[in-house]
Amino acid sequence: MSELAQIVERYLAIAGKFGVAVPLSAFGFGEQETARLFSAFDEDYQVSRYLKFTRQAGAEFSINGFQQTHVALDEGIRALL
Repeated sequence: MSELAQIVERYLAIAGKFGVAVPLSAFGFGEQETARLFSAFDEDYQVSRYLKFTRQAGAEFSINGFQQTHVALDEGIRALL
């Protein structure tokens, strides 16, 4: 789960707090890596229940076949770290 811990750390650095939608592009990964990483988290029930993907203005990424631009993390994700 070290990737998850890194994502949560980056998310908090960008968002400042849980529950804020941030652009997927802000994580600094390439298009394929962003799609791979977040698709894997979205497929994992234990993780996905704490992720909320949305489609707003901005760079789009295919997360399990759905175009998404932003993600918000719920504070409950800390229980997985």
